[in-house]
Amino acid sequence: MPDRLVVARAALHMWEEPCISGEEGSGTVFFSGCNLRCVFCQNYNIAAGKAGKEISIDRLVEIFFELKEKKANNINLVTPSHYVKQIVTALEKAKNMGLDIPVVYNTSSYEKTDTLKMLDGLVDIYLPDFKYIDSNHSFRYSNASDYFNVASKALEEMHRQVPHCVFDNNGMMKSGIIVRHLILPGCVADSKNVIKYLYDTYGDDIYISIMNQYTPLPQVESFPEINRRVTAREYDSVVGYAIDLGVTNGFVQEGSAAESSFIPEFDGEGV
Repeated sequence: MPDRLVVARAALHMWEEPCISGEEGSGTVFFSGCNLRCVFCQNYNIAAGKAGKEISIDRLVEIFFELKEKKANNINLVTPSHYVKQIVTALEKAKNMGLDIPVVYNTSSYEKTDTLKMLDGLVDIYLPDFKYIDSNHSFRYSNASDYFNVASKALEEMHRQVPHCVFDNNGMMKSGIIVRHLILPGCVADSKNVIKYLYDTYGDDIYISIMNQYTPLPQVESFPEINRRVTAREYDSVVGYAIDLGVTNGFVQEGSAAESSFIPEFDGEGV
């Protein structure tokens, strides 16, 4: 990606966790490019940098306020890691101009702690993935055998910055951490290890979002073991395990969330 910001979509998004989207929606800004290459990526076009428009830092500031005008509950920065320096400048400008809604950092967790430290005091809510513990899975599906080591350090830094979850009177999150875990087909054992690690390490300081929305897209045809949806038995097994561990601060998905309609159009809306 270039050093100039590339954004594929900036719009209200209704399908984040309830305390993020609420009824009005989350003000999502989808940045193009990603520092992982997950073979099952649901946002493949933007992750590979094939969609998006170059914009200035000042334009990003304008977008923040346009989303606020649309009654967004927050500003939600999606796959922002490689643009953190520019985003920091934009957030500092926006906050000096009166931006007063929470800022959400929506990440794969494949982050350097030095990068996250630049965001200290600017990000209110961290919304990180925690994809794997098993290095064989992380290498095969994300070409990142060191994923767990990197992500665990990143989450530690996020927790240092926002150690407690805070909600307003309407149940909307004002600060804190929601860790997302997307269950992959056939990877239930690793999913349980992820949940155990998160709960043993952070207890009720964080929320854990257990997701069943994995959608097999055409690019996973060469990975036949994950070229299917997660079964109800697999999902229920992981959720039941979390409950047995004692997890109470969490989110689960009911019904069929594995629909392509949950994947937004990256058509430049709002950019």
